[in-house]
Amino acid sequence: MHAPKQVPTQAYRASLLHFIDDPRLNEQATQWHEDGLLIVRDGRVQAAGDYASLKRTLDDAVEVQHFPGKIIAPGFIDSHIHYPQTDIIGSPAPGLLPWLEQYTFPAERQFQDPHHASEVAAFFLDELLRCGTTTAMVYCTVHPASVDAFFEASSSRNLRMIAGKVLMDRNCPEFLRDTAEGGIRDSETLIKKWHNKGRQLYAITPRFAPTSSAAQLQLAGELARAYPDTFIQTHVAENRDECAWARSLFPQARSYLDIYDGYGLMRQRAMYGHCIWLDDEDRARMADTRSAVALCPTSNLFLGSGLFDFKSAEAAGMHLSLATDVGGGTSFSMLQTMNETYKVARMGGCHLPATRLFYLATLGSARSMQLEGCIGNFAKDTEADFILLDPQATPLMARRTSQCNSLEELLFALALLGDDRSIAATYAAGKQVHVRK
Repeated sequence: MHAPKQVPTQAYRASLLHFIDDPRLNEQATQWHEDGLLIVRDGRVQAAGDYASLKRTLDDAVEVQHFPGKIIAPGFIDSHIHYPQTDIIGSPAPGLLPWLEQYTFPAERQFQDPHHASEVAAFFLDELLRCGTTTAMVYCTVHPASVDAFFEASSSRNLRMIAGKVLMDRNCPEFLRDTAEGGIRDSETLIKKWHNKGRQLYAITPRFAPTSSAAQLQLAGELARAYPDTFIQTHVAENRDECAWARSLFPQARSYLDIYDGYGLMRQRAMYGHCIWLDDEDRARMADTRSAVALCPTSNLFLGSGLFDFKSAEAAGMHLSLATDVGGGTSFSMLQTMNETYKVARMGGCHLPATRLFYLATLGSARSMQLEGCIGNFAKDTEADFILLDPQATPLMARRTSQCNSLEELLFALALLGDDRSIAATYAAGKQVHVRK
């Protein structure tokens, strides 16, 4: 008999940052090691901590890869993004609904072509990795082929991704319309094909209440109950016109969010994009059901949708995560998204420390998705998705970070001045999948 093949241990030395809790609630949440070591075996974290302590645990044959001046951090997690909108990022329109009609729907029509879907999916994933994002909750189109193309591209890169076919059976162009029964039937087929296959996870995806009939939302809720470990993703309360439209279509509902609640679509692993125009009863319901918010500041500012209310959300105990919302969002970079998140919070009278911004983009998003212990930090046996951050990526950043006197100053400079250039390398399941050129 042959002896089992030994999987080599990998070790990475640099400054090391991750979180074990929300720094807003726990002073010990931020784990920072000026001279740190991350040990990976078979795609999973074995240990993370001080180099001097952990080096003694390594076999002499293990080569330590040393990255002086860099920071090892968990890969970013983007909780709301549309891969079919990659090619319309930065398109002008006076608001959300005209933007959908003029740009989004025509672009999504092309995803009936599997070759087009595959080409965009490959570019999209490479762009995420270039920006340090290793997990995302992704909207595909109404076409099942768009989902297959996405998951095939993700599987080939061995990424932890969540995605789903859009459900949309009314108030949309005929060329993008499915049916209540057909959309759910296609979704169930895709769940069986992709959910928990390798690192792929499925999200039941009503686009938003105005484009789904009551029958489709009812069936979506039944599907969610039949597959309780799947995810749910949709939009809610993004702008005032959309809220008024949703309420007019579902007059029996107390609020826009209540539409989804009435059809059984609020539960753990449910991710709601935007949540700007909620009231206190809505926020309490979000917290009670452990449904989560995807904060999309670049999109909300670009489309003029409004400013997220951090004070009310935190008072209600809502689960928050950070998202780019490309292509309404204007950047794939979670660092640029942190920049805009900070400013939106300031406009509402809140100061978000940099540690909280990095938490929301890593463990906070993992918790919102109920994936803590799988991704989001460097706890033992988590999947080894991580990035190398470069505080000297540009002359300005190098100058500013050389004068930082605390971790908060250093992370704040990265969040406010950083972008894709700040990502020196990206690793998925312990394998390098991007290196800055």
